Amino acid sequence: MDKIPSGVTKDRFIEMKVQESLTETKDFDLLVMGAPEGPGCYCYVNNLLREIIGRITRGYDYTVIDNAAGMEHISRRTSGDISKLLVVSDYSIPGVRAAKKIYKLAKTLKTRIGGAYLILNRVSGSLSLLKDEISATGMDMAGEVPYSAKLVEWNISDKPIFALCDKAVTAAITGIFDKFTENLQCP
Repeated sequence: MDKIPSGVTKDRFIEMKVQESLTETKDFDLLVMGAPEGPGCYCYVNNLLREIIGRITRGYDYTVIDNAAGMEHISRRTSGDISKLLVVSDYSIPGVRAAKKIYKLAKTLKTRIGGAYLILNRVSGSLSLLKDEISATGMDMAGEVPYSAKLVEWNISDKPIFALCDKAVTAAITGIFDKFTENLQCP
């Protein structure tokens, strides 16, 4: 981390670094946040991030926070209230059970959630095989993204996802996106 300039508080310095990390484009802005870099207490950083993210998001009509796999971001409560919680799972019983744990943790922490939705990824068979597990999550099913060998190859190539040409995957993702944006008002 850079040295904090004299006359600047640690929290202002960190907020400045977060603002500098914000990539702005014509269609959307992106803030990529990394994982913790070691053991220790993150209370100060988590509280600071919660405040900074709260200030940043007030400047946007819509905010998407894409957390890394796992429950750490929810347990640290850095995202605040959640209008729509989208939990992505792979097409497996352990994956759907992990999605259920994420939703249960958010509720246990008294996070206000407007709606909770499950998205299944890499689906290669019938959803009826997972019907009971999906129902047990307590989340609504938002959609499914089919398994794609092209997507697997694309991930290995490290190319941007926006250039992927797999009509089934693109149609599934677009359909899910449309479900969540059809009721949004455009400015």
